[in-house]
Amino acid sequence: MTQQIPPAPPAQPQPEPELSGVRNFRDVGGLPTVDGRRVKPGRLFRSGHLAHATDTDAEFLSSLGLHTVFDFRNAADHSLEGADIELPGVRNVNIPLSDPADGREFWKMVREGDLEQLRSVLGDGRAAARMANSYRQMIRYRTAEHSRVVHALAEESVPALMHCAAGKDRAGLAIAVTLLALGVERDAIVADYLESNAPHRRYRIRRSGGAAEERTPEVMELLAPLFDARADYLTAAFETIDEQWGGVERYLAEGLGLTPGTLVRLRDRLLS
Repeated sequence: MTQQIPPAPPAQPQPEPELSGVRNFRDVGGLPTVDGRRVKPGRLFRSGHLAHATDTDAEFLSSLGLHTVFDFRNAADHSLEGADIELPGVRNVNIPLSDPADGREFWKMVREGDLEQLRSVLGDGRAAARMANSYRQMIRYRTAEHSRVVHALAEESVPALMHCAAGKDRAGLAIAVTLLALGVERDAIVADYLESNAPHRRYRIRRSGGAAEERTPEVMELLAPLFDARADYLTAAFETIDEQWGGVERYLAEGLGLTPGTLVRLRDRLLS
């Protein structure tokens, strides 16, 4: 009688490292697709910016064998936080997913505004509405940028790390678009996105001045929708795809210009 050898379990992402200068880092590997496959560990990573990475952080990032780091920040972000550290042999590609002039005064108000300003601009649900609308706008008007990223992944740019400032919104949406192209289930995409809410991942809210009133409970509550990962935001992006293109297939084909052959190459590179 021939003994059946059980199949090897699918590879799982390695335990997360303790990075002191890079927030919100994680391997997207392991997420399931609708056809029963999974994203390969060690192929696609996401994080906040790398500008403050320590030498130890850089050593770990270098060990990943990265081909490309995609930085979705704009010039205003770079002025505020600094440029990414350079990793030997890794290509850095800057693809801004927001205009530096768009929201410059708004984010200045977030950092410096007094309580009355914050109430008038962010109160009564206005902050959350602004965030959901920004996701809709990125889906609707940043198709060329998202297309460039997914095409690059299909051709050569793997393993890859995607990041913005916090690794939540612009990078979160670029990761979501990539996962849609891979056929990952929407519920799994949302679950990964919501991981950005873990305390050790969250972007540190910057407020000018050290006075206690700068970070009162009311101030922090008003700011929270800007720094939270909320399922409603990603749902707004998915709804925009459905409303404008009638579903993911047409979005990928018409919005991003992905051919069946490109999708096959992408999935071969990133799925097991």
